[in-house]
Amino acid sequence: MSDHISGPRALGNPIADITDVYAFPSPERPGRLVLIMNTLPFAKVSNAFSEGLVYRFRVRPLGVADDGAVPLVPGEREFRFDCVFSPPDRSAGDSFSQEGSVTTPAGDVVPFVVNDENGGSGGGVRVFAGPRWDPFILDAPAALKTVATGRLAFTDPGAIFLDGKNVLGLVLEIETALLGDATLVGVIAETLTRGVFNVRIERVGRPEVKNLLLGPKQFDQVNRDLEIRDLYNMEDGFHLEDGYAGAYRARLNANLAFWDGLDDAVDWPLDGGTHPLTELVLADYLVVDVTKPYQEHGSFLEIELSTREGRSHETAGGRAVNDDMMDTFFTTFINAGNGPTIRDGVDASSRPASMAFPYLSPPNPEPPEPPEHH
Repeated sequence: MSDHISGPRALGNPIADITDVYAFPSPERPGRLVLIMNTLPFAKVSNAFSEGLVYRFRVRPLGVADDGAVPLVPGEREFRFDCVFSPPDRSAGDSFSQEGSVTTPAGDVVPFVVNDENGGSGGGVRVFAGPRWDPFILDAPAALKTVATGRLAFTDPGAIFLDGKNVLGLVLEIETALLGDATLVGVIAETLTRGVFNVRIERVGRPEVKNLLLGPKQFDQVNRDLEIRDLYNMEDGFHLEDGYAGAYRARLNANLAFWDGLDDAVDWPLDGGTHPLTELVLADYLVVDVTKPYQEHGSFLEIELSTREGRSHETAGGRAVNDDMMDTFFTTFINAGNGPTIRDGVDASSRPASMAFPYLSPPNPEPPEPPEHH
């Protein structure tokens, strides 16, 4: 699930639907940061990237704020990596060929060929694009049943939803020198229309913000009938406009309180109806310390929570592909780490990512068919 099908517009335009975003220090090349954007839920190996989209990574240096509610705030300086694709050439029969290019913050244009395992290199960037095994792990039906029933519905073991499905993977490995002297950065991925006038279709920072924290309507007493996710997708993740901010906050205050109550204990007391993590969630970007080494598990949310509590962080933060971060997600929001780990019953992908470029596993040649309503 993660960010798969995160609203009506994503359902209607699946080619622009970002399923997951990852950011972590390279485990094989120190001094490099890996950025991954997966798109197109239930992709087939015959699917190409859209020539009508810009696939964009945005990176901003972060500073520590005085306000503990949003411990890390983005600066104005931005480093942008834009990937675009040619129309696919399908003249060779069943297979296709497609070319792409990534423009670096310095203006270098790095060409590459889709499905080239070695990728393209230049300007401090290495890039791969092509169908890959969907690495996201979650017992999604059990998570949805939890929301529907108000009781934890996870089992041990659980099952990865439609295990073996594919996505279109876009992998950038960038020299951290491209980010100037920044050490702590925020990372967002976006899909936008390509042309003179760019319209943001989707943007993703942290996983499951839209589907599990903004999606459920029934607990929100202010905007119970409002599908809020398309509005949220159109926002600049580094700077929310005022227009819908009240609606996002009302939804998060209600839904975060729901998650907190699942263990029949209040670990995050509301302050006048405001949940203590609402502003942290709305600061919706992966937080990465590019000076720290790669760590497989335990880095997700570590920097944000450490900074919030006035402690020095110990990990690179961000999100590694093999990290079973949904257990961190559930544990943080349900018991604030004051109780046992809340597990969803699945701990690893059946095809884990490798420690070498392009990291994501090769695609399933015969992926399961998506549910009919998708």
